[in-house]
Amino acid sequence: MLQELNPTTIIPVRFGMGVLILTAANLKKSFRPIRLEAMPKLALLGFLGITLHSWLQATGLMTVAATVTAWVIATIPVFVAILGWAILGERLSLLRFGGIALAALGAVIVVSGGDLRALLAGRVGTVGDILIGISALNWAIFTVLSKRVLRSEAHYLSEGKPGQGGAIRMMLYVMVFGWIFSLPGMIFDKGWLALGTLSPQGWWALVFLGVACSGLAYLFWYEALDRIAATQAGVFLYFEPLVTAVVAWPLLGEAMTSVAALGGAAILFGVWLVNQR
Repeated sequence: MLQELNPTTIIPVRFGMGVLILTAANLKKSFRPIRLEAMPKLALLGFLGITLHSWLQATGLMTVAATVTAWVIATIPVFVAILGWAILGERLSLLRFGGIALAALGAVIVVSGGDLRALLAGRVGTVGDILIGISALNWAIFTVLSKRVLRSEAHYLSEGKPGQGGAIRMMLYVMVFGWIFSLPGMIFDKGWLALGTLSPQGWWALVFLGVACSGLAYLFWYEALDRIAATQAGVFLYFEPLVTAVVAWPLLGEAMTSVAALGGAAILFGVWLVNQR
């Protein structure tokens, strides 16, 4: 998608589709209005989880390989564990601290390509590496804050009962706010003009981002947070680097190197340790 459009155009278009998906999902639920007092929280979540997160990832991917990005994103459960301990009161043992250190080392190995001295000397790494790293931390913050808001607004969303449509309703508000915040960028860049030159392959990529990655993925993520702990939900992000590596080879020609595999293994083992009880 980034070969044909700028992030400022991709983000509002894909999340505009996501809003339509979530609106359709909410039509099947009994409507319960969300309190006005909760709107600032939902607006903040929309900015963090939709506007900022998508911009960080899309902009970072312009200079970082998709496979490297996926391994860095695999550190999100570690951040979730730390923030879950600090904000939600979840347990963080010595074993989990060890996992955090190991996952951090794995991420450094992946980004540096195994040359740690060059990384320390500032000779490797790109701005994209930094942006993807920030996006991992940002998603963890978004996840933990979302769980906290789901808890505080549970009675108003669905009478305190998980799985009764409250998460879908809340996600719709969050995505609408995020979509609104992303519009000025496209307006300023006149991004709608580029849509007229989009290739059929580009349209398929954009529709996939909108329907699968913006509508369904966010819907499923909030439904999961409504039912299980934030740390448990984070466990499933372990699949992302593995799936990315498999898909990036035939579609983007990105081969998995032995160094990346080693760093990736350290990340996965580290986040596994973090989630041990």
